[in-house]
Amino acid sequence: MLSLRTLKKSKHLSQIVYSTTVTAVGELVSDFADQGVLVFFGEDAPIELHEFSIIHKPDVVDRAPQVGDTITLQENVYNVLAVGSVASDNLLNLGHLDLKANGLTEPEMPGDVNVEAVSLPKVNVGDRLIVTSQTK
Repeated sequence: MLSLRTLKKSKHLSQIVYSTTVTAVGELVSDFADQGVLVFFGEDAPIELHEFSIIHKPDVVDRAPQVGDTITLQENVYNVLAVGSVASDNLLNLGHLDLKANGLTEPEMPGDVNVEAVSLPKVNVGDRLIVTSQTK
């Protein structure tokens, strides 16, 4: 029997490896989103970071995104194209994620997680971010 965190899709088995709920959205987040960047921090982030950050509370923390995973935010699904060398530690230890919709297959910064070059949504309190592994 599959767990609630495992979904069967056609020939692929998808498992949720990280999921979180947005608890606050800083007033500058939409400006960053317009530039193709969403900055996430866990609820323990210093107040100085809240202005430009999406504050969230995770409920599944098995691992951080890897190349080939998908990230779902609202109804949007993004393919993970690149992951910086410290992105995993940042997310798992600090709740920090720099999601960049730039289409690059190599991260510019060690904390980057890159997805396709697309418009990012307006994020609201209560929205969910879900990282799903894709295995055949």
